[in-house]
Amino acid sequence: MKTRIHGLNESRHASLLARFGPARLVELADGRLELRGGSRSDYIEAKEWISLFLHDRVLRLAPAVDSRN
Repeated sequence: MKTRIHGLNESRHASLLARFGPARLVELADGRLELRGGSRSDYIEAKEWISLFLHDRVLRLAPAVDSRN
C-alpha cells in the first residue's frame, strides 16, 4: 500500500516511498522521484538508499517553498 500525499498548494499526487529524518522521498504521478524537506545529510542518505533499492531512478530535490506568502 502506498500513501498518497498532497500539499495545500499542490494539485499533483505523490506516493511516499521512504522517510529520512524529516525528509520524505516521494514518487510523483509522472514517475519522477523527489526529496522533500530535510538536510544535506538526509539527501545523501536518500541517494544511498536509491542506489541500493531503485538504482535505475534519478532523485531530484523538491522546489523550495516561499514562506513569505
